[in-house]
Amino acid sequence: MSKKINKMEGPRGLITPDEAKELDQAYNSRQELISESILKRPDNRSTWYAIEEIEKFLAYAKNQAKDLGYTLDGIRIYEGAYPDVKDEAGYTTMFLIPTGTPNNKNSSKCTSIDGGDIPGGSGLNKGANGEPPNSNYPQ
Repeated sequence: MSKKINKMEGPRGLITPDEAKELDQAYNSRQELISESILKRPDNRSTWYAIEEIEKFLAYAKNQAKDLGYTLDGIRIYEGAYPDVKDEAGYTTMFLIPTGTPNNKNSSKCTSIDGGDIPGGSGLNKGANGEPPNSNYPQ
């Protein structure tokens, strides 16, 4: 039984599973350096968010951007780390921050093709770690 895949135009930047594996493998040496030299244990390699939470975040970010005088134009993903607890370094995390352009056409803010982080905009964090945290792609 073959699966039928609907043909639709994908987003700009779409990559194949093989390209994802290549990117993941290229990160291994950095991950090992962080894990062995700084953390002294394996670190987190990925963060998972439920579709429902992503959709809620996008709706919230659009509304908040409007209230702050911006038009939401994207989401920037940052890497971060949780604080150390009892002399154990916190895991790496990825968090999302809304980006946009000011609605005021007279704004002195310089914008590029993509907008800057929206000042005062709330981000999304607290996704789930990989299982186990240091798992490579694919999980």
